[in-house]
Amino acid sequence: MLNDVLTPPAQRDAMRDDSASEIPAAAAWTAPLLSQTGDSVVDLRESIRAKLTFALGRTPETARPRDWFVATAMALRERIVAACMASEKAVPNKRVYYLSLEFLIGRLMSDAMNNLGLTETTRAALRELGVDLDAVQDAEPDAALGNGGLGRLAACFMDSMASIGIPAVGYGIRYDHGLFRQSFEDGWQREAPETWLAEGNPWEFVRPDATYTIGFGGSVTLSSPNEGVIRRHWQPAETVRAVAHDIPVVGWRGRHVNRLRLWKAEAGEPVDLARFNGGDHVGAVAARMRAEAISRVLYPSDSSAEGQELRLRQEYFFTSASLQDLIARHVTERGDVRSLPDHAAIQLNDTHPAIAVPELMRILMEDHGLSWEDAWHVTTNTLNYTNHTLLPEALETWPVELMERLLPRHMQIIYLINWMHLEEQAKHGRQDAAHQDAAYLASISLIDEAHGRRVRMGHLAFHGARRVNGVSALHTDLMRSTVFAHLHALDPDKIVNKTNGITFRRWLHNANPGLTRLAVETVGAGVLDDPALLRGLEAHAEDPAFVARYAAVRRQRKEALARVVAERTGIDIDPDALFDVQVKRIHEYKRQLLNVVETVALYQAIKAEPHRDWTPRVKIFAGKAAPSYVRAKLIIKLACDVAKAVNDDPEVAGRLKVVFLPNYSVSLAETIIPGADLSEQISTAGMEASGTGNMKFALNGALTVGTLDGANIEIRDHVGADNIFIFGLDAAGVQAREAEPGYAARAIQASPRLAAALDMIASGRFSPEEPGRFRPLTDDLRQRDQYLLTADFDDYWRVQRSIDAAWRDPRGWWAKAIRNTARMAWFSSDRSMREYAEEIWRVRLG
Repeated sequence: MLNDVLTPPAQRDAMRDDSASEIPAAAAWTAPLLSQTGDSVVDLRESIRAKLTFALGRTPETARPRDWFVATAMALRERIVAACMASEKAVPNKRVYYLSLEFLIGRLMSDAMNNLGLTETTRAALRELGVDLDAVQDAEPDAALGNGGLGRLAACFMDSMASIGIPAVGYGIRYDHGLFRQSFEDGWQREAPETWLAEGNPWEFVRPDATYTIGFGGSVTLSSPNEGVIRRHWQPAETVRAVAHDIPVVGWRGRHVNRLRLWKAEAGEPVDLARFNGGDHVGAVAARMRAEAISRVLYPSDSSAEGQELRLRQEYFFTSASLQDLIARHVTERGDVRSLPDHAAIQLNDTHPAIAVPELMRILMEDHGLSWEDAWHVTTNTLNYTNHTLLPEALETWPVELMERLLPRHMQIIYLINWMHLEEQAKHGRQDAAHQDAAYLASISLIDEAHGRRVRMGHLAFHGARRVNGVSALHTDLMRSTVFAHLHALDPDKIVNKTNGITFRRWLHNANPGLTRLAVETVGAGVLDDPALLRGLEAHAEDPAFVARYAAVRRQRKEALARVVAERTGIDIDPDALFDVQVKRIHEYKRQLLNVVETVALYQAIKAEPHRDWTPRVKIFAGKAAPSYVRAKLIIKLACDVAKAVNDDPEVAGRLKVVFLPNYSVSLAETIIPGADLSEQISTAGMEASGTGNMKFALNGALTVGTLDGANIEIRDHVGADNIFIFGLDAAGVQAREAEPGYAARAIQASPRLAAALDMIASGRFSPEEPGRFRPLTDDLRQRDQYLLTADFDDYWRVQRSIDAAWRDPRGWWAKAIRNTARMAWFSSDRSMREYAEEIWRVRLG
């Protein structure tokens, strides 16, 4: 049996010979990895045993799976430290600093073992200790450091930078509780704190020597003139300490290690002893609680003024700490802060760290004495900005009043940047009659005066960056023509496209070892280093023997997914059915509601013709709705109520089932994605910036049903129009339809199937105890339908029935699936990072 070199957690059905204690000869294709580490099974076994005994104070008899995980992680960490020190011996000519509010890194053990080439060494070492590696990996909690695609992209990029040798530091926040742990109570989403740090994190190193002071509030004073220059100095009313915690990021084959530096918020003094001794025991720790709240939870609800303030405090906290840290490193290495653009590239991942523009200016002027002109030159040649959305509500703005109160010095700098920016346009006559004067200036201003005076963080990041990039070809084109149209006209070379990518090491090697093994046996071990070699699989798409092996791998993954569904929901699903999967953050523009309405229509059709030969289908949903997003939570409830009705109806048994898996996470995705047959990427065209789930599914052989949105367009171009299912309006069609008053009512009237499905939902059929529960959803579709569900429904129904027909042709289906896997190499995040390095960061690769 082939050695399962790239075994992910929670996949106990992987083919392996558990009776052998040595690494099988079939593992020869990983020999270069093992020889680099110099590790043997005996060495690692004894290292794990020592960690268990002397670091954890446990014996093998008393150790829990968690203890074995920590001991194994600490043993692996020692090997990572050696590689990390080797990576940091020389000062690189240029280093990348990646600032992101999210890093959805998931579990780290599988990444570490895989990239070090120690998966089977670890498995054998633990086996000799009487322990199963899969159980040990299952004891590792997902790191609660992100929510969705933004954070997962950051994690993939960090892996790729380490793997292709780009010296980099990722900067974020060490959240105590992340977003939330999701559960369902009678179909309603319930939120509870994540407790991933309850027993510590064996992968991290606390760095108290890298602690920085972060200020809030206070006032700005003027200094006496020095050489004719009056300088301003910020005197904060409150300070918080940012303490660094480092997680090493191991590159492929252990050749290079970068670091992810996360900031924990602490108060300057843990307790006010005077107040405590005076009897005010709660008040004595109030400052500590206020400070520590900054790194407690990801994305506190901004529905209240207090929530808005906490979110701004988070963003400034991690941005300021990161800038202080990287400048201190630069000065130590290079001396002159003016050379920062030559040796550092800072990437702002969305608008969350956009406050870096005035903060970098402040640090350069106040702490290093640069003039405004010199500071602006350094800032605008060091910062770069990635935009991830065109949705107005996601393009952050902050009330001027809040900014003036919380960050008074930064607001002064923003005012001056904006004044100089607008004066520059006036000087060049760019506010002429053709631009409607005031209206044109208002469109490019950093301050939105029309909605209660708010700072436009996207405009600020755009203006302060050297390069601004979109994340798919369509998204970048729309940036140029919509949200940043006037700014783009002022600087036509600033916006560039960098289509997203995914790390194949996580999403193929770790998540789908069977398919990886098949690829290695078919096209050679070089595919592990060069995913372009996957193209060689295409020649076998019509080969019955290869197709049978490919289908067998997919069957194993479907069976694994079916077991997880049964364990987590109690619902049994048939691996012979078409697994139709939509897993992502719950948002109206992603149109989970379109999927649910089509499910209802299909349910009605089966009920109307129960003796028809329907294609068996399992609809699988997963994803979290923001706690304050009432409409999204109602969509989850509808999906759960529809599932209950459908699954309990004997008339549709064997034809249709619906499942909503709770608490979607990276580790759960590693089980879902390789088991999917159909990937739902059905967002309203022009609203999804890119998507990366679409790439992960296609790489693993799921066929995509989607709109011409985000990276779906580029996936179609790479896999071929015959190997993807496209429906609905394109972005131009969406804009045209939005301009038509009453389009939703007309679309419903023209579609009896859609009307009947909406009527069933509105009637209370799925909520008899509360008949009007879902009318807010159906009424909105009839009256407004912001995301054009009604416009696309009939075409969505049509394409789903063509998918039914395609599934009934196994030979044709598997040929399409194989071509998807074979043609996805371009979507590697290694390619993305090379493009960033060459065209944005100006970093030379060795």
